[in-house]
Amino acid sequence: MAKTTTDHDEIRRWAESHGGRPAVVRSTHDEAHGSGRKSRKTGVGLLRLMFPKARQSDHGELEEIEWTEFFQQFEESKLALLYEEDSNFNKLIGRDTAEKREHGDHKAARH
Repeated sequence: MAKTTTDHDEIRRWAESHGGRPAVVRSTHDEAHGSGRKSRKTGVGLLRLMFPKARQSDHGELEEIEWTEFFQQFEESKLALLYEEDSNFNKLIGRDTAEKREHGDHKAARH
């Protein structure tokens, strides 16, 4: 059964116990003009948890980031983690969606 949390320690502990690392979708990063360096002034981009050692794992479009950067964007975006304790299944969802699901609306989604 899936659990939902916003607790940073719980998220990090769960992810690392499954070989997970914080990441962002590379194409959602902003590029600084002409420098080739990443600019995160408007946010990191689309957050993900990547599992590089998992079978059939394709992370070619993901870029690993630091946990501090991950959680800063996690909070700014008001996200929650939906996950299964004994598998790599996870999904970052809006906290508003998580709250609706806790109250029985299992089809709730952010639009």
